[in-house]
Amino acid sequence: MTTAQTTDGPETTEPGSTEPETTEAGPPWPTKIVVLLREGLLPWQELNVTAFLSSAVAAELPELIGRPYEDADGTRYLAMIRQPVLVMTGSADVLAAARDRALGRNLPLAVFTADLFATGGDVENRAAVRAVPGADLDLVGLALHGPKNAVDKVVKGARMHP
Repeated sequence: MTTAQTTDGPETTEPGSTEPETTEAGPPWPTKIVVLLREGLLPWQELNVTAFLSSAVAAELPELIGRPYEDADGTRYLAMIRQPVLVMTGSADVLAAARDRALGRNLPLAVFTADLFATGGDVENRAAVRAVPGADLDLVGLALHGPKNAVDKVVKGARMHP
């Protein structure tokens, strides 16, 4: 096994492997990813919003993505976010306050509004958000990433999803 140093930590290459394997320290992670859902959503809406918002974090912060998976048969699978995504819930007021606090701390933030349940795709989604002033967005979900203590302060008042 050979080892090379990268910005993500040491990488190891197994004999015969062409791709390095990033070695992480693992938990506790210095950062936190949270998806915050508004209370009262239908189960399909919770899942849909969580998937969309998680993809936004991954797209904005590719360094959070690990290596592709492979089973013992050599079948490859897509890479995933390397650390847990915490899913929390809160009232509309909690989401609005979290949005304001995240913006005040310059944390990467994604939003999902109630209007997006009625649109047909990305262009329409972006137009629906663009049409409403930030303070008036009908938030049903948001996602953010940042240092643990900052994220904890942003989502104050929310609770873990049941």
